[in-house]
Amino acid sequence: MLMKSPAERAQMASVRHYVPGGCENGGGIGRLVGYITSSARQAGATHFITDTRGPRWSVAMSLLHLLGAILTMAGDRVLAPARIHHIHVAGRGSTSRKLILTEVARVLGCSHILHLHDYDYASDFAARSPRQQALIRRMFQNADCVLALGRRDHVTLTTLLGVDSHRAVIIHNCVPDPGAPRRLAAGQTPLIVFLGRLSERKGVPELLLALSHPTMRGLQWRAVLAGDGPVEDYRRQAAEMGLSDRVEMPGWLGGDEIKDLCARADILVLPSHAEGLAMAVIEGLAHGLAVVTTRVGAHEEVICDGKTGVFVPVGDQDALAAALAKLVTDPELRAQLSVKGRLHYINQFSMEAYMRSIEKLYEAISTQPQARVSAS
Repeated sequence: MLMKSPAERAQMASVRHYVPGGCENGGGIGRLVGYITSSARQAGATHFITDTRGPRWSVAMSLLHLLGAILTMAGDRVLAPARIHHIHVAGRGSTSRKLILTEVARVLGCSHILHLHDYDYASDFAARSPRQQALIRRMFQNADCVLALGRRDHVTLTTLLGVDSHRAVIIHNCVPDPGAPRRLAAGQTPLIVFLGRLSERKGVPELLLALSHPTMRGLQWRAVLAGDGPVEDYRRQAAEMGLSDRVEMPGWLGGDEIKDLCARADILVLPSHAEGLAMAVIEGLAHGLAVVTTRVGAHEEVICDGKTGVFVPVGDQDALAAALAKLVTDPELRAQLSVKGRLHYINQFSMEAYMRSIEKLYEAISTQPQARVSAS
């Protein structure tokens, strides 16, 4: 029998993704799933997306979306029994919903993957009751395969949650290649971008303090802080700091808008207090931006300080201001980080490499649904 190519194997794998908020309201998870499904469909695979939560603001809508996801899964079991159910999970309410959905998958006998996206799942787990902890352990242990964003989450899965190491696989986030970055013309004002939910966890308060810092006051730069959250509150804070003429907060941007923004940018900043592996960091590397971020989650598996990006301490607005000022005033350093960061992206975090890894998992689950999936 002839061996099938990756594209031919992908055509065999029918996959449904369960995403809190879908691609439109799912934040970084939604963006990643959008990239996966788009790439898979281009290769001839059949991928679907089911929203398990709906908009953040409505509990009633969340329950209706969850019920719809359950009915969809049951329908798939009848109409497409070989379909793989790729369930994306985070902490808090996401875990509560996925406890129900994965139990349905177990009862129906559906092949399913759990994909953990969370900034500190170990703490979320520790805050739950012993009964909830037992249910969560069973949820993860019963999955055909569990995906982690980095080494920290892999340890959480294999030690705290008791997942067999052969079924716990690390796959770093990825983004499509936007193409070679443009070069900033001499004398052009550098553009700093932030991508993510405007919040304390993402470090927005100290970012505003850093941008209003005396170190940055006399320099030429502009900034765009793109994301949802309490945007109006942060706009007011920026105005009080005298930043309104240089800092724009457009709210949440879609994929094409993010691509356009990054194509015009020079520096990406994400001073997060906690992350799994921020999509924004990978976006920055892909676009050849000088990335400034913190040593949280899997960021140290992606960024080499001084070579492919710059690390600053969590919560340190003075260090953040100094790092941004250095990059604003040193175009040669920005260019070095741009070249090395983009090369690192191409070698390690491209969609092609990601899809090869995920297709291998889908193939293993499709051919032996009950077997343990090896990360090797």
